[in-house]
Amino acid sequence: MGLGNSFGRIFRVTTFGESHGGGVGAVIDGCPPRLQLTNEDIQKELNRRRPGQSRLTTPRDEADEAEILSGVVDGVTMGTPIAILVRNRDQRSQDYEAMKVSYRPSHADATYDAKYGIRAVAGGGRSSARETIGRVAAGAIAKKILETYAGTEILAYVKRVKDIEAMDINPDLVSLDQVESSIVRCPDAAAAERMINLIDDIRRTGDSVGGVVECVARNVPAGLGSPVFDKLEADIAKALMSLPASKGFEIGSGFSGTQLAGSEHNDPFYVGDDGRTRTRENRSGGVQGGISNGENIICRVAFKPTSTIAREQHTVTRSGEEVTLRGRGRHDPCVLPRAVPMVEAMIALVLVDHLLQQIAQCTVLPLDVSMAPNPLGKNAPPGTVLHNLQREGRAW
Repeated sequence: MGLGNSFGRIFRVTTFGESHGGGVGAVIDGCPPRLQLTNEDIQKELNRRRPGQSRLTTPRDEADEAEILSGVVDGVTMGTPIAILVRNRDQRSQDYEAMKVSYRPSHADATYDAKYGIRAVAGGGRSSARETIGRVAAGAIAKKILETYAGTEILAYVKRVKDIEAMDINPDLVSLDQVESSIVRCPDAAAAERMINLIDDIRRTGDSVGGVVECVARNVPAGLGSPVFDKLEADIAKALMSLPASKGFEIGSGFSGTQLAGSEHNDPFYVGDDGRTRTRENRSGGVQGGISNGENIICRVAFKPTSTIAREQHTVTRSGEEVTLRGRGRHDPCVLPRAVPMVEAMIALVLVDHLLQQIAQCTVLPLDVSMAPNPLGKNAPPGTVLHNLQREGRAW
């Protein structure tokens, strides 16, 4: 039985640590051996997640320097558990004194008390977004495996802040440079400027704001995911909905697809130049029947406004007394810019876990190429599981 701190089956990640404890991190089990991996591979992702990057994020001053404690020798993974630690250095636990007895509205204070009867008051403990450091570190490794094996690229960006939505983004073409060119991580320059101004206005009033992050995964192998309970989009939904402040998920056409007739929503098939079955549209978001079809996976996750705000709110104490509380501490006025690498990490963890499951189950016995399904083609295109096995001479 799991107790909520581990994720994945073959590529299994367990995160540890509290926001104001000695440190946070992750243990990653199931990483394939012989993968080239350095501190920089992990650090570049943590730098995108770290606090204090701009005026739109919490001013907590943490370098978030990753220490690889095990599982890597001379820059190469050993196939043994990889432990990664990031030490906490800028705690201000005194900011949370009032929260020892008073619950922050819409935060996890009351529910943690209801479950455990005890909680780490300072920083919110495990309910803090600081827990996601371990996820992002593990996601960096997952990204490298996916890129090395299939050329898979995962890229998220801010799609909407409150009622300001970026309309001029093509998920198939957007680049990392475009995303990182804005402190709000929105590649639509005009929309990004309006988003920044809105967050600035909200921040000055001591309030917070939420929105939507969209993510695209390109060059995803066809065939990932399992029927019924372990559908690919179901595992992606669980992964993204496990992130702090997440409140909604959709993939492909999502809720807007409910406004279409079946004849309008269906993705017509055609045979591409590489002999592979393709879809002319991608309303399915790259997943059909719970299994990846080789098209780009496109999904969105909604994040609520940050719960801890510097405005007076009605609440109750642990003893049941009705009081008011004004939040203290250093908190993001909008979680979206820092949520971007978290979203990418969680999708990478799902995809690499399903990739390893696919290889383990479906490549043991020889494959009759004459019966190879059209989505892969008899000459499997790059980016599919079959192609990589053919390339290595292990497909039949």
